[in-house]
Amino acid sequence: MNRRAIILILDSLGVGFMEDAKDYHPQDVGANTFAHILDAVPQLTIPTFEQLGINKILNHPLLKNRDSIASYGVCNLMHHGADSFEGHNEIMGTKPKKAYLAPFIENIEIVKEALEKEGYKVTIPNQDLPYLLINDLVIVADNIETDYGQIYNVSAPLDYIAFNEVLKIGQCVREHVKVNRVIALGGENVTPQHLQNSVERREDGLVGVNSPKSNVYNKGYQVRHLGFGINPEHQLPTLAIKAGYNVSLVGKMQDVIYCEGANKFPGVDTAQVMEDILAELDQVSNGVIAATVQETDLAGHAQDPVRYANRIEVVDRYLPKLLEKMKDDDLLIMSADHGNDPTIGHNQHTREKTYLLAYQKQCKPVELGERKTLSDIAATAADFLGLSNIENGTSFLPLIEQPRKE
Repeated sequence: MNRRAIILILDSLGVGFMEDAKDYHPQDVGANTFAHILDAVPQLTIPTFEQLGINKILNHPLLKNRDSIASYGVCNLMHHGADSFEGHNEIMGTKPKKAYLAPFIENIEIVKEALEKEGYKVTIPNQDLPYLLINDLVIVADNIETDYGQIYNVSAPLDYIAFNEVLKIGQCVREHVKVNRVIALGGENVTPQHLQNSVERREDGLVGVNSPKSNVYNKGYQVRHLGFGINPEHQLPTLAIKAGYNVSLVGKMQDVIYCEGANKFPGVDTAQVMEDILAELDQVSNGVIAATVQETDLAGHAQDPVRYANRIEVVDRYLPKLLEKMKDDDLLIMSADHGNDPTIGHNQHTREKTYLLAYQKQCKPVELGERKTLSDIAATAADFLGLSNIENGTSFLPLIEQPRKE
């Protein structure tokens, strides 16, 4: 069957705080990433988003109210907090598991002992700013760019150590902690001393590398996310591969979703991500093309609405080419994984609903309502491709497969 499910995620482009934010994410009450970017950058120009029907969701006075060509709705987050890794794995059909929350200081001695048993030299260079330094190169500490106690980073200067060695350290850490995620990452043109000088203490007490300040993203960036309770066997990409479909993972998507046999296209630059999607549409006749635009999230962390708006505009300029390359049997689903409101007053992810747009050339637009989980995206794509055994989610394919009237 020559069908393609195209999933495009604009990382962190939320559309309003979730009701439960007041209970355990009170700092996010009032967040609305997309609307507040429009407020801050009123000259934002996104005609194709408007054509697809984004203002059916946002109801923003600066956007045109026009008939949409896509079905529209919103998705709630089933995972706790607001996390890219959990969000993406939820998008791909995983039912989120409740992980153990703990700052790294609670596990520092356990991890130190485990790494020493593996033969690594492990020190704590600064007791007032405690982190682990492995072989004088690699830093194990809190992730200070996301929710408290969810993630530990294993950060490395890749001119001095191979990434597969960094990954071995990360896997050792993963085996001895029960937090949501361990991230092994590194970049080139980063000295060990600069990496250590980039360690900071956050206001809530977390200690870790300030990744943007460390320059790991600038050249030769590599990353692997090691999750808790994730089973790829019941996710859309792996199910598609096993059914004989092609799978292409583009941008951050290939960082956070594990799928053996997938074609992978790493990249952070938004234009490059969109170019890779277009190239795959020319090459792949069936299967899944799933991509994530990451620079939106980076702009959110930088609390830079102008940069955020610019990245949305870049995507919008590519969307006409994407729509043009779609065949009658293709399905496009666009969404996000959480929020990251650059105007809310902190630089962390915000617990927000995500926009949901679903487009097929031959189907008329309908309202999709408020979905309970991001996994409805994978459930719908799987239904579209004739796949079963998705772990989580409810397909909205029956709602959208209504032919357009001539």
